[in-house]
Amino acid sequence: MGSLAIFIERSAISRSSEFEALMRYRAAAEELGHRADYLFRRELRRIPTYDAVLIRALTDPMNSSYVAARIAEMNGKPVIDDSHSILVCCDKVHMYRRLMAAGVAIPLTEFCDAPDVTAARGRELLDLLGPRLVLKAPNSCFSQHVEQVTTPEEFSKVGERFLRRADRLVVQQFVESDFDWRIGVLGGEPLFACRYVIPEETFKILAVVDGRTVSCRVEAVPVAEAPAHVVSAALAAANAIGRGLYGVDLKDDRGRAVVIEVNDNPTINAEEEDRCAPDAYARIVRHLLGPHD
Repeated sequence: MGSLAIFIERSAISRSSEFEALMRYRAAAEELGHRADYLFRRELRRIPTYDAVLIRALTDPMNSSYVAARIAEMNGKPVIDDSHSILVCCDKVHMYRRLMAAGVAIPLTEFCDAPDVTAARGRELLDLLGPRLVLKAPNSCFSQHVEQVTTPEEFSKVGERFLRRADRLVVQQFVESDFDWRIGVLGGEPLFACRYVIPEETFKILAVVDGRTVSCRVEAVPVAEAPAHVVSAALAAANAIGRGLYGVDLKDDRGRAVVIEVNDNPTINAEEEDRCAPDAYARIVRHLLGPHD
């Protein structure tokens, strides 16, 4: 029998589907003959007493989740997500450079340091990348600090605002689509597949429009029914980061899969991402602890 610590933050649980998913991790562990406990920030010191750690809190090098990962690693415990994946995926410049080095298709991309965020440079990038640019702060998450611009003046204005929290920007070609594919990858193998249908009011899967939050609709599909080239591209992207648990966002651009982002600590909500992958929880537990003998 093994013991699994599920590290969570109360502030990260706001929906019943998130709470239910946490319950399913524990149920899967118990069905495999293991014990699973929920740990909070004040209980970080208990991590060395467990055999493995599953982080289900917002990951960031500045958050307690990163501390949890490092404590687990320093004590030789398997952990999802590992600190390397957190560092890479929470810095989009680092992430995209790894994808580029691995030959993974991404939107046309440029990186801008602070001196480059000018209307003149914006005009050059609009000519180079297309009439619509997507600006991203490197440490953004949940579509925050990701905006679309269409003029040099907008580029300068949005870029300067993002530079209040970063010293460089990611500038990408806009790729049109009605939905993003999200492929979950665990240990180099596909875990789940779904479509994130983008709200009509925005180009992002999550946004605040006129003071209200609009979010994507999740349409789960069996991995076997997802386009083979999309799954293949997702696996290549995940393998460029590591061998942990990732959520790879892609667009199918006329038969060519383009990776938009690789997320560590991907969302897995009950009756959403897991709808066509009910074994996802057990697979994650096995990856960390193995089956009970």
